[in-house]
Amino acid sequence: MDTWWLDFGHPDLFTDMQSDALLIVGVDHSVLEGIADRSPDTESREPRIFKAAWLEDETELAYTPQLMLDIRSVTADTVRNQQRSEVARMRKFAPAAEAVAERHRELMDGVRAQNADLSMEPHTGPLLQYVAEASCAGLHVLATCNPGLLALADVAREIGRVKVVRPAVVALHVDELRQAQVYRPADLLGTAFTTGQVAADAEGELTAFFDQSEGEKGSDFEDRLRAFEQDDSVVWRRELLRDGEGRPIALYVWAHDGRTLTVAMLRTAEHSLEQTLARQLLFLLKNLGRECGVETVRITDPFPSPAAAEAAGLDGFFSQDNGLTALLVDVCGTAREVSATANRINNRLKVPSVAFGAGLQTEIASAVERAWWPAKIIDSDIPCFIVPIKPRWSADLFNIPSPLTPRGELGISREHVYYRSPGRRGESVPARLLWYVSQDSSGPQGKMAIGCSRLDEVLIDTPDALHSQFEHLGVYGQAEVRKVARGHGAAMALRFSDTELFPAAVTLGRLEALAGDLGHPLSLMSLSKISSELFQAVYEEGHRKT
Repeated sequence: MDTWWLDFGHPDLFTDMQSDALLIVGVDHSVLEGIADRSPDTESREPRIFKAAWLEDETELAYTPQLMLDIRSVTADTVRNQQRSEVARMRKFAPAAEAVAERHRELMDGVRAQNADLSMEPHTGPLLQYVAEASCAGLHVLATCNPGLLALADVAREIGRVKVVRPAVVALHVDELRQAQVYRPADLLGTAFTTGQVAADAEGELTAFFDQSEGEKGSDFEDRLRAFEQDDSVVWRRELLRDGEGRPIALYVWAHDGRTLTVAMLRTAEHSLEQTLARQLLFLLKNLGRECGVETVRITDPFPSPAAAEAAGLDGFFSQDNGLTALLVDVCGTAREVSATANRINNRLKVPSVAFGAGLQTEIASAVERAWWPAKIIDSDIPCFIVPIKPRWSADLFNIPSPLTPRGELGISREHVYYRSPGRRGESVPARLLWYVSQDSSGPQGKMAIGCSRLDEVLIDTPDALHSQFEHLGVYGQAEVRKVARGHGAAMALRFSDTELFPAAVTLGRLEALAGDLGHPLSLMSLSKISSELFQAVYEEGHRKT
């Protein structure tokens, strides 16, 4: 089925949620040959799909040193020159040779473990060089028409975190691949990120990492950062995030006055996870503001990192008084109650008011809840579901129960995916999910509602197809997804985001009492739909003051 849409160029509800990021696609020599070939009879060859105007607007082709080596081996001068001309239009990546060599060794070890015969093939080493270079350069997609390289796709994905696909696959799934490139919360899991205060007199060493703006000199950055430490009027907290090697990758300076959490500096350094980290930091700041009891989060940094500014635009922040502001509407109630609180804040900010009534359409209500997080509009059309989840998976996804090696707040991804059997229970999107940790044979932990999320997508497909599509989001391995689908041939993926963990878990006994008071039947054997009233009762119980 084809859908045609006539767009008159007017902004709509989702305009600000769209991303302009291009999908960066690495190419090998087999793709370059097809692109550069000028012969009329090869016009329809698969690699030439990258020449299609619509795909050129969505992708940026890239190459690594191995491609140049393959070009040099071409004996025909005319062909070699044509290929060099095409490469000149692509983006060059040259990762560190030592890192590439180490990654190549890891890939070879992976091939030996999976297919010893394949590891002996003379072409395997050079083909894995493409994967190693793409992996170390931070490229997530490598296009090829080479059957030998396609045969290495599993190893490339599992060890190098690179998707090796045909050009046609890129064209068919460009939007999904682009999202996987820009946002990869799975890469945050299990990493050794550490947070701490910026040490006194350490401002100078940070200049090289966070002074990325043409309008800000290094000395200005250093002076501004030091001034926060010396400010006697406000207690500024200068937070620094480092990766496992100790390299600074994010910096944010904040303070609050009881009504507004002000972020005076918000910087992310160049890093393969910069886009992911920026989105995570914005949600962390909103959570921080809520804990401090403020009504707005305001970014006043005149030179925020581009990744941080883009993430703010996608997260409900709007331009106001030379800064970016987001409302924190901490109300779980009717549309009138939510909009009344929002308008009280808007009046203080001197921005236009809005008014919503009962029965707000699902898509509009969900967009409002995202922009005004943690608002919940109970009398809207947003459906609610309760999802039983075993302690093993809740520990991986939410850190509850706490695992032996806690990941920390940044390790809990903002967006994730949960797999279950394919039987439908009326799931629709967008929706709210209420997470209930069940009990299993591993121990006594469980039997409690721990939090809620927004359901963004429901998809049923083969386990391998689902894992390939959503692996950038997740905790689950391919074998585990296949186990979910055992006996069905298919599995269901629930993609969810903005998980909000309750300060106080709601026990099974209390959950049953709340459902009984509302006359609501409660089924905890599998995912089931619940009323908005029960969701509100459990939500408010989870946020009760102790």
